[in-house]
Amino acid sequence: MIPNSNAQKPFIGISARSGSSYPVYREKQSSTHEKTWLGAGVWLQARGMPMFFLVLTTALKAGLSVSQVQGTGAQGRVVTVGSSSELQRALREARPGTTIRILPGEYTGGIFVSNLHGKPDGPIVIEGADPRNPPVFTGGQTGWQISEGSHFTLRYLRFRGQKANGVNIDDGGTFETPTHHVVLEYITVEDVGPQGNFDGIKLSGITDFQVRHCRVEGWGGQAIDMVGCHRGTIEDCFFRGKEGFSQNTGPQAKGGSSDITIRRCVFLNAGQRAVQLGGSTGLAYFRPKGVPYEARNILVEDCLFVGGDAAVSFVGVDGATFRHNTIIRPNLWVMRILQETREPGFVPCRGGVFENNLIVFRSSLREVVNVGPATAPETFRFADNWWYCEDRPQASRPRLPAAETGGVYGQDPRLRQTAEDRWEVVNPAARKYGARF
Repeated sequence: MIPNSNAQKPFIGISARSGSSYPVYREKQSSTHEKTWLGAGVWLQARGMPMFFLVLTTALKAGLSVSQVQGTGAQGRVVTVGSSSELQRALREARPGTTIRILPGEYTGGIFVSNLHGKPDGPIVIEGADPRNPPVFTGGQTGWQISEGSHFTLRYLRFRGQKANGVNIDDGGTFETPTHHVVLEYITVEDVGPQGNFDGIKLSGITDFQVRHCRVEGWGGQAIDMVGCHRGTIEDCFFRGKEGFSQNTGPQAKGGSSDITIRRCVFLNAGQRAVQLGGSTGLAYFRPKGVPYEARNILVEDCLFVGGDAAVSFVGVDGATFRHNTIIRPNLWVMRILQETREPGFVPCRGGVFENNLIVFRSSLREVVNVGPATAPETFRFADNWWYCEDRPQASRPRLPAAETGGVYGQDPRLRQTAEDRWEVVNPAARKYGARF
């Protein structure tokens, strides 16, 4: 039941082959370059062979090291690397317009680079050379860490078995100069932690960023932790919890974060709080300093939530919207309203909007909405949601902290599961609720 509302690309569905569960899209980029994403990090590319690959083939036949093979891409220099040392050298030497292609294989985690700066018309691109067989970075405290950068893209990479973070991108602690214009796409992060505050992807002090078509499976703290991040989108991503991992939250926006959108994502048993709007941050880490909220202006739309303890938690947030999402059988709560930062001057958690969602739950829930102390639940707005308690339909009308307008209660939407991560709404009256697809 992955939605395609406002999508710019035709949505096909969700691939669940070989244990993968990626959105399937077709993107026409030009008359000679068409791509289709088919799960498990696989791009099938049909395009004319670039001159670079002819140069690479000739050089390999001549016995040259791949790190010596350089060509000119659409915007600049292209370097292909096949070892960690070659990669580190290429990263140090990267300039605006450079493309670094990493050959398939297993690499040791712990890659670090600082001051990685491209330009608006010449971003630095770091990518797996073969999208069908991405390089795997295993072990280490952190798979990759990039501190202080701008205008760069990471794609077609896999990270596995890190102790602290799979990918860590930050501003180097220079709060006045955030890292900006960052793209992460077709990144897979697996088995980080497993217990404690250890994140799949950690973003600190990042502005103007996009995380798309990424996958996180098994983490300790947050699947994606955003601290003091602004003007970002997370879309078409997949989050799956695993046994043995603590998985505190899925994506989390806190520490003064603002203007973040999470859309068209799938959450399967994605931990205690599948998506967290706000959180708990030490005052020294807020970006900008002095704001009286953990997050504001956060939007979650067109997502699918299956299982997990709670689909969404509003925590110390000053305005956030959760709309057109489908929630199926949460374990403990549908949503939570909490306040964890109690510093003087902080606003209570307030101004949440919960609308046009489709919720199927069971009577074993502790409660539909969990409200904690020092919050302002009366400022939340509930409207036009479809509620169905599948084992006790007569108990479908929830007890909410504020009156709802336009709700539908006790009518079966007749959901039908067609794959592990795909559900269809059979009842025509329910199709305008929940994730749009």
